[in-house]
Amino acid sequence: MRVLVAMSGGVDSSVAAALLVEAGHEVVGATLKLWGGSGDSGCCSVADVDDARRVADHLGIDHRVFNFTEEFEADVVGPYVADHAAGRTPNPCVECNRRVKFGRLVGRARRLGFDALATGHHARVTVADGRVTLRRGADRRKDQSYVLATLRADDLRQVVMPVGEYPKTVVRELAGRFGLRTATKPDSQDVCFIASRSPGLGRSAFLAERIPLHAGRVVDCLTGAELATLPAIELVTVGQRRGLGAAGAGRRYAVDVDLATSTVFAGGLEELLVGGVEFADRTWFAEPLPVGTPVVAQVSAHGAPLAATVTAAGIEFACREKRVAPGQVVACYLGDVVVGSGIAR
Repeated sequence: MRVLVAMSGGVDSSVAAALLVEAGHEVVGATLKLWGGSGDSGCCSVADVDDARRVADHLGIDHRVFNFTEEFEADVVGPYVADHAAGRTPNPCVECNRRVKFGRLVGRARRLGFDALATGHHARVTVADGRVTLRRGADRRKDQSYVLATLRADDLRQVVMPVGEYPKTVVRELAGRFGLRTATKPDSQDVCFIASRSPGLGRSAFLAERIPLHAGRVVDCLTGAELATLPAIELVTVGQRRGLGAAGAGRRYAVDVDLATSTVFAGGLEELLVGGVEFADRTWFAEPLPVGTPVVAQVSAHGAPLAATVTAAGIEFACREKRVAPGQVVACYLGDVVVGSGIAR
């Protein structure tokens, strides 16, 4: 089988390439140039490109760099900025996977005549009787199925994820056995296009270059009393506790954000709890589930699974849970199988 491997320069994709070479496949590595210049950092830095190239040389495979900077700006960065301007909290890594890695890159692989695209995600793609399923990775602590939950079955029909079958400790052991330079490389934790900004500024400086940021006030959601002021209401996320400037009023969370009046409504935990989530957009992995179907919901990349039920508008929690910030992805599972997702309204 002829396989194009998306090599980020990290240990997971390096091991994915090595396992496919060991299995006898014809493998070519590809690294995506998405963002930044010679001084950038994060998951698509110059250093990462160099690490991927040197791993490919070590494995004896060809390595290519695909320049997707324009596509990344249009599909990921632009929507990220627009969501903040509209008071939503976006998932840029989810959109990068959906629009770029499993959208444009899969298409590029097909046009170049590859039989499959491989990635280093900690998730599992299975195909049985023509039916594609996306499952959680074997290592629940590193499971990345959440950031893939907006994909559909057809997006993954020609995709393999070799490291999804292994715990992360074993992946690093395999990297050592293969003699890969990335064996002890730390995992990337940052949004790649934010990590390159000056320390201590990050998201605020990045957004300030692109949209106006407006001062706002924090008021008690029950009494209407003003608790604090904020330099930029566009940076507040529903559910946020730190940085509200309302410490003297006791533990307070951002319960709602009203951009029209530049107001953050703050309350205690009880005011933050809700019975469910309405979706502004819903995606089914394959067939839609009937209303009333019990599912397990995950509302962040490393969040705890929550019992829920499918509704016409979204999901209903089995118990009251913290409100999901508008713009965030809610992934839905049957067991360890991804069945769909929604964007919180």
